[in-house]
Parts: sequence; C-alpha cells; structure tokens
Amino acid sequence: MAVQTQAQRADEAAAAIRHHYDVGNDFYRLWLDDSLSYSCALWDGPDDTLERAQERKLRHHLDAVRAPRARNVLDIGCGWGAILDRLAATHGVARSVGLTLSEEQAAYVRAQGLPGVEVRIENWMHHQPAEKYDGIISIGAFEHFARPDESPAEKARIYREFFERCRGWLHDDGALSLQTIAYANMSPSDASSFIQQEIFPNADLPTFAEIAQAAEGVFEIESVSNGRLDYARTLEEWGRRLRANRELAVEVAGPETVARYTRYLKLSALGFRMGKLCLLRLVFRPYSGRLFDARGVTPR
Repeated sequence: MAVQTQAQRADEAAAAIRHHYDVGNDFYRLWLDDSLSYSCALWDGPDDTLERAQERKLRHHLDAVRAPRARNVLDIGCGWGAILDRLAATHGVARSVGLTLSEEQAAYVRAQGLPGVEVRIENWMHHQPAEKYDGIISIGAFEHFARPDESPAEKARIYREFFERCRGWLHDDGALSLQTIAYANMSPSDASSFIQQEIFPNADLPTFAEIAQAAEGVFEIESVSNGRLDYARTLEEWGRRLRANRELAVEVAGPETVARYTRYLKLSALGFRMGKLCLLRLVFRPYSGRLFDARGVTPR
C-alpha cells in the first residue's frame, strides 16, 4: 500500500464522514433525541428515556473536564453541537471550539448562534490552537481515526499522535474525556463488511489495549467503563423510532437509505448484546513529566 500524505488521509476521512453524516439533518431528527446526540446514551433503570439518558451522557463528559470552571474547551467530533450548547448555555464557558468534517453539522451548529462557540470543518491532525485548553472532549470520533487496511503499527502511530497532540493542547491540570466503540470479543477480521463499506467507510475500531498503549506515558487513565449494554439499548431505541417514522424517513432520505440504516442499527445492537463490541468511556489526566508544545510535539 502506498504511503499517504497527511493531506490525502484527511481528504479521505472527510469524504467518509460526509458519506454518513450528510445524509441530512431532517433524517436524523426523526429518530435521535432533541439534542441530536448520535452516540451511546447513559441509561439509568428500565423506565429511563432516551432524552434523559443522552443528557446524562453529556453531563458525564462535561463533569470529567470540570466544565463549570473551564474557560476554553475543545470538542473533537462535535456532531450537531450538544456539548458545545451545554458549554455555552449551561456552564458559561467563554470559548469552545468544535471540530467536525461534516458541512451539514457545522452549518447546523453555526445557525444556533451560541456565544463563544467556534465550529471548524477541520481534521484533528490539522488543528493548531492559539492557546491551550482546560478540557478536551471527544465522543464517537476515535472510531474514524484508523482504517481497516492499515497495519497494527500504523494504527498505533496514529493513536499515539492523537494522544500526544491532545496532551500538548491541554493545560497541565486539564483533562481529556473520550468515548469510543472498541472491539471486544471479536477479531477485526470478523468485522461486518456491510458496516465498514456502506455505513462507516474507511473506519476501523480500536481495542482497549491499543488505546492504553498509545496513551502510556502521556496520559494517566483516571477512569474507564464499558457501556456496551447502554449502546445496545440506545441502538434499539433509535431503531424503534426510525421504524415508527419510516414513512417520513423514506420521504426525506429515500427507501434505500432507510433500509440501510435499519439494518445497521439492528446489527450493531446485536454486536453489543453479544459482547463482540464494547463502548469505552475513558477519562485521561496528563502526566506532567514530559513537555509538549502547543502542537503536541515534544520539544527537542
């Protein structure tokens, strides 16, 4: 396989994200909650609702980066801006930056006019902040960093670069709150070709071991939890809502898209139920023994 430049890699990543997320905001509104949180919720008991569970998930990440006392926060993979909205409206954070590769998502967030919020259509590999952050949140983006055709060594390099850059962007007392799907009781070679080719092209999942090794010596893992059953329930609820709104969904996105997403939600929920996949919520605190500049590079 030919070695790609960083620009070529970023272009492919952007195209893959647009393939999935630019289906249309109106389509996602039919089956997501009001915050348009398109990631695993944090459920509490059989009578919980998707809306409350998603709000609880958002609070988990905001608490991890101590949002009430933060003045500058980065959201990598900001989606439709639920975290950015809470940072600005609930916690009064002076400056929040959201990174996305989706034109539709960026336009949606910008239209909200959230005070102190800046949204960039930008890959994390190209991010160069003017000042350091008090906290970094990344929900559901890590899954898109590596590709199925890459070697374990290349995946390790990419993950290591991500953690080193995040460390360089953070103040010494900052935090990184990360949520990602990961392989569990399944080999990457057994991953669904349907999901890899038709739902999330050019995306491969990490394992917990790969994440821990990539962060070693850069970040301390303060906490880690596996919410695989949370994700199974989230996907099942999304699927129920999509089926309930099927007629409208077909009008908005077409029958092929609706059929594709219905299958994807069902297969993914089954993967979490069976333990083939897991949902990792990790909170990282920087080690202070190494020095990084604002690009996440160790000065020489």
